Amino acid sequence: MKKYPSVVILGRMNVGKSTLFNRLSRHVKSITLDFEGVTRDTLSDVVSVDNTIFSLTDTAGISHRKQEDPLAEASRKKALEALEAADLVLFLVDGVAGVTSEDREISSVIRSSGKKTILVINKADTKAAQDNQYECMQLGYKEHVLISAEHGLHINTLLDLVIQELPEKQFVTEEANHGCRVTLLGKPNVGKSSLLNALLAKERAIVSPIPGTTREPLVENITFYNENIAVSDTAGVRKKSAVHGDLENMMVKSTMQSLKSSDIVLLVMDGSEHKISDQELKLAFYAFTQQYKALILVMNKQDLVTDLSKKDLEFSLEAYKHLVDKVPLISISCKTGKNVGKIIPLINEVWKRYTAKFDGLLLYRLFNAQLQKTPLMHTKMPLLVYEVYPISTRPLTICLVVNESEWFGPSELAFFENILRREYDLEGVPVKFVVRKRKP
Repeated sequence: MKKYPSVVILGRMNVGKSTLFNRLSRHVKSITLDFEGVTRDTLSDVVSVDNTIFSLTDTAGISHRKQEDPLAEASRKKALEALEAADLVLFLVDGVAGVTSEDREISSVIRSSGKKTILVINKADTKAAQDNQYECMQLGYKEHVLISAEHGLHINTLLDLVIQELPEKQFVTEEANHGCRVTLLGKPNVGKSSLLNALLAKERAIVSPIPGTTREPLVENITFYNENIAVSDTAGVRKKSAVHGDLENMMVKSTMQSLKSSDIVLLVMDGSEHKISDQELKLAFYAFTQQYKALILVMNKQDLVTDLSKKDLEFSLEAYKHLVDKVPLISISCKTGKNVGKIIPLINEVWKRYTAKFDGLLLYRLFNAQLQKTPLMHTKMPLLVYEVYPISTRPLTICLVVNESEWFGPSELAFFENILRREYDLEGVPVKFVVRKRKP
């Protein structure tokens, strides 16, 4: 895994840590609501400023005191681990509230770690914060800055200070900017967080049988044969009728945003259920046919699947043959480790297909050779393709210049897609067509 200098945001609950993280992060977005305990896990993203690159981490509340609630205790431990790994700490306090006893306790934890720290006083857009900044400065940190995370006030000043205080510098390269982004998608409690931990061979995500444990996308970077792979764990997506409250709505929105910014989606399912649910099928089609993301189906919990239930699962997949035939399906067990080691190589294979480039002239010859064998007709008029050229990869997008664009509907485009899939290995990769009428 590539190691960047680590900048960690610490502070008590509800002082604006997630808002500041969202202000600075390009890809990962933390959920922000006006009550405590929304952030449970640590969230990370790679940030580049003035050609300098660093890892930014958002945390839950931090304390030396053990918490009674097991999830709160797991969150506290994650925050302490982030502090231990930090090169630079952004200690965020609420300028309107001033310094509280909890702020002082957190300050004591940070000082005992010996980490280089910048005091960040939030809500600079209020008179109260401006009046209280001198009280905050009495916490005794050499470097401090007054900001508004919500409105972006003095954020550039903060970033300048971060770059100045980083103990080591790493500079942005083309490789750093162009990597594969993978999202783990699925219903609650199918094993997405367990899979992330298994891929990393460490307890990165909090795992609990309680639905909704993961609330925001967690991102970790893996290097495989010099390829950078950013893997995001997401909150489980349930049926719309089962989603209640602002927090869960925002969890779903955050998950879908992670899907949209990804290249490859791993749809994780519970193999012990012996079938793909309607909700999972909708997620698969949405990712593959509407968002044009590369797709891998992952059947987890194979340690719970008997030979008899395997036959049921294979039978149920027949109903989805039109999708399953186009994408890889791998059966794993996060509990036993079965086939988990095959996932990253499979991601790498799909990534190569997803980024592959094609020759337009070869595609033109391929399509027209098939049209000669099997002509497509519209009210006795032939469908003609005059030119074919690839527009882009990620996803593979191909332009067809034709005689009448409105004649090329879904079934006609499926005809050309099938030609491509027979000729090339495109397993897991969607194909997007753009149809244009030839100019007279």
